[in-house]
Amino acid sequence: MRAVTISEPGGPEVLGWGEVPDPVCGPGEVIVDVAATAVNRADLLQRQGFYAPPAGTSDILGLECSGILSEIGEGVTGWSVGDEVCALLAGGGYAERVAVPAVQVLPKPSGVELATAAALPEVVCTVWSNVFQLAGLRKGDSFLVHGGSSGIGTMAIQLAARAGARVLTTAGTAAKLDVCRELGAEVGINYREEDFVERVAEATGGRGVDVVLDNMGAKYLARNVAALADGGRLVIIGMQGGARAELDINALLRKRGSVHATALRSRPATGPGGKADIVAAVRHDVWPDVERGVVRPIVDRRLPMSRAAEAHRVVEASEHVGKVLLLPGD
Repeated sequence: MRAVTISEPGGPEVLGWGEVPDPVCGPGEVIVDVAATAVNRADLLQRQGFYAPPAGTSDILGLECSGILSEIGEGVTGWSVGDEVCALLAGGGYAERVAVPAVQVLPKPSGVELATAAALPEVVCTVWSNVFQLAGLRKGDSFLVHGGSSGIGTMAIQLAARAGARVLTTAGTAAKLDVCRELGAEVGINYREEDFVERVAEATGGRGVDVVLDNMGAKYLARNVAALADGGRLVIIGMQGGARAELDINALLRKRGSVHATALRSRPATGPGGKADIVAAVRHDVWPDVERGVVRPIVDRRLPMSRAAEAHRVVEASEHVGKVLLLPGD
């Protein structure tokens, strides 16, 4: 098969499009003939040599895909060759075919075009596991998500608004904030021009927010804690703003706040807190609203996998709103 390859760690120019061995379908796995995959910031880190895939998984980029099942492994039930699906991956999505544990597969939602469904698994599973299962966001809570125009952000806004939370978000341009408001954000904050801590205090009458979903890490740590309400929960899922910072424990104690740092890719497929449980919860709790169109994937553009370098440049420069999809081919 063909797949996106990495000649050496580096910039987008190290990405190629060439022949690689076909994946092997092991027990408990299925093979997906890929219709599309999506670019995630974790892919950029892996390309640079900073984010190795979990042991025993594919070293090909790509944390989600959609496609058609072409092979069913030993012990797999509930799926058939020819089923249209999307899947959460530990790697391997930037290719014509990928092997994936069957417990990480979701049916393509009705009403969603097959390639477009590739924009769903990683963002929905990330938001659901972190904002709802871990941080316990509920109706009436206030919620701040950074990078509201990103793939994660556009999904977090929709799911939080659907749950009856009041949504605040940051983004870097007025146009991106307009999209965030259309998706359900009540308060839009231009992080290039405004202090989000001040805007959060203003919008909440000084109370702060109950939950923060953060992709910046070190750069925003102290300010995120300052933006929390009493009993607030900060969930960190990225390090775009650095990996090391001091945490003011006194500030956290005064608010009875909590800080969680989590990753989805490194979770086991099965067992407590594994991907199987998250995928099952998403299928039960989110998929019906995706099929009704209440929650929808936001796709910025589609490019062939042979132009993966271009897609990476777009995401690195934050020129996109929602997800950038890659489709097999030249």
